[in-house]
Amino acid sequence: MKTDVIINRDALCALQELPSESVHCCVTSPPYFALRDYGLDAQIGQEDTPEQYIDRLTSVFRELYRVLRKDGTLWLNIADTYCGTGNKGGYADPKKPKGRTGQRIARNSRVTGCKQKDLIGIPWLLAFSLREQGWYLRSDIIWQKQNPMPESCKDRPTRCYEHIFLLSKEKKYYYDAAAIAEPLAPTTAERYRRARSTNSKYTQEIPGQGKVQGLNRPRDG
Repeated sequence: MKTDVIINRDALCALQELPSESVHCCVTSPPYFALRDYGLDAQIGQEDTPEQYIDRLTSVFRELYRVLRKDGTLWLNIADTYCGTGNKGGYADPKKPKGRTGQRIARNSRVTGCKQKDLIGIPWLLAFSLREQGWYLRSDIIWQKQNPMPESCKDRPTRCYEHIFLLSKEKKYYYDAAAIAEPLAPTTAERYRRARSTNSKYTQEIPGQGKVQGLNRPRDG
């Protein structure tokens, strides 16, 4: 398979043509449920129910599972949706047609089992569905947005974060922990070098809390 090639096609169709276990890593952010209308036929995110939306996404990730290597990982960015009235939205900013405010807002979906204004729980519905499919759900990372879209709500905090799920195909997989490690502060490193005095409260074993950690034990000599 060629590398450094951009494949601009429907994701599911393109995945079906890739050889099994040929992909090291997938980083993706699929269209969110009932939040944006991209003006395309059969687009993901315009399904009638969350269940139909989850089913369509899991069909894509089922094919991704096949092409992913055994040591590969999936990084999935997904946001939630509120249950609304079922009315169609239609606002698009005419001044910025190519920006995120220029995209038409999708209908405010009414969901069976959810009351109006309920948070539907789309990220976790998808995560649990993928886990049931065989993926290992390894981590839920919170992506805090420094400049989120403003909201007009007056009875809840503005949404300023999204979920990034780390999923793997196997129990053991490639993960470069050193790449995200942060160095110790100089004061912390100095404290670890000199350890504690024998009179420190951290050198005393407390019933029910286990043994004193090695870093807290006084140094010999």
